[in-house]
This record gives sequence, C-alpha cells and structure tokens, in this order.
Amino acid sequence: MRLDVFFGAAEITPAESAGRVIAVIDVLRASTTIAVALANGARAVIPFESSEEAALRVKSFDRSEVRLAGERRMHRVAGFDLGNSPSEFTPDAVDGKTVLFATTNGTPAMVGVAGARDVVVAAYVNFTAVTALLRTALRGGADVAIICAGQDGHFSLEDTACAGRYVRLVTKALPGVVANDAAFASALVERQYKDNREKVFAESTHGRALAEAGFGADLRLAAELDRYPVVPLYRDRQITKLGPDRER
Repeated sequence: MRLDVFFGAAEITPAESAGRVIAVIDVLRASTTIAVALANGARAVIPFESSEEAALRVKSFDRSEVRLAGERRMHRVAGFDLGNSPSEFTPDAVDGKTVLFATTNGTPAMVGVAGARDVVVAAYVNFTAVTALLRTALRGGADVAIICAGQDGHFSLEDTACAGRYVRLVTKALPGVVANDAAFASALVERQYKDNREKVFAESTHGRALAEAGFGADLRLAAELDRYPVVPLYRDRQITKLGPDRER
C-alpha cells in the first residue's frame, strides 16, 4: 500500500495515477467551494481548465438549469453567475443546478488526472468524510495519491498543510503504508502549525493575497473542519456527491 503526495498535478504521470484513488486539494478555494456547492444541493459540478471553455460549454445547456462560475486573479469572471467564494454557493444559488466551474489552479488539476480508479475533492471542510474513504481504499489494498493543486504550478503552503493532515490521519494505525518524501514533508509542515489552519492561511502567499483582496471570510470558512461532510467524486467529467444515488 502506498500513500504519495504530489506538489502539483504535473508531477504525477498517467502511469503513477493508474488504478489509484486520488484526492485533489485546492483548499483556497476550489476544493472548499465544490464541497459547499454539493452540500447545498448542486446537482453536479463540471470542472474546466479555462473560463473560456466553460463559457463555450454553457451554450449547450438550458441556461436556467446551470450556474456559470469561476475566477481569474481571485475575482469572478466577467459575465459569470458566481465566482470562487464558497459563501456564494448558497442553496438559493445552486440547489438543483449544475455548476460549470473554472478556476486558476483547482479545476485544471482535477481535469488533468488520468487513469485513476477514483478522484475525490478534498479540503478541510469535508476532511473526516474524505479521510474515511481514503482509509477504506488503503485497507482494501489500493494505492492512494494526494495532489496539491498549488499556486500557478508551484508549491503552496496551505495545500501542503492540508495534505499533511490527511497523511497523518489516513495512515493512523494502518501499518505497512509506504509514503514518498513529499508525504513526509507535508506531515512535517502540518505538525509545525499544530493544526492552526488560520495561521497557515495567514502565512501562505495565496492566503495573504486573498485577505488583501477582501476575501477574508473565505479563509475563515475554508478553515472550518468538517462543516460540509460530503465526498465529491469526479467521474465521467463531472463531480457529484457520493451517496445512495452515486455509488463507487
């Protein structure tokens, strides 16, 4: 059994992802926003690599049935219904709707995963639910990978600290799990902060940028452990909530 962490989707090859259960983390903010959207009744979230692709694809839907959402440089794309602030994805905004979603880092990382057995979207707000799925996968003999979306293709402190918490809890009391250096490093980062998520965000480059841009409320919401206990499962080009109507 393996549990590997990758600092960016470009680090993992199709051969390395084949047959694995993969968790993608973009805690600020795409992963958090997706969990909130599904918890608040969105029928599905369809991720796109670019806002241009999402804007083109929306033309093939009944416009009353979808919400076009996404950001560039942290702010809502002009003409889109929603941005990437999780607090925007209220039941009134997304219940029963399909969300077409494009962000700078998170959605390209999700779309870029190839050959995985399962792809789940992980954050702090759905930590325990996703941890349970990853532990079950390891117990069943599956290899697991955690991909940190990062910032513009580079290492990000907040995703790494979140990955470290997953590494620590997913492997707890599971002997025989082999981890790569990045998994050990992420666990060390998380241990350094003693699970002080607010401090992680305050000291991360992207967290500071979001706060300066007026998105401090997003940081507070993203730090709330297990507030939205859903497992977003990405399959067949869409992300839906794992449950009775979406079995693995």
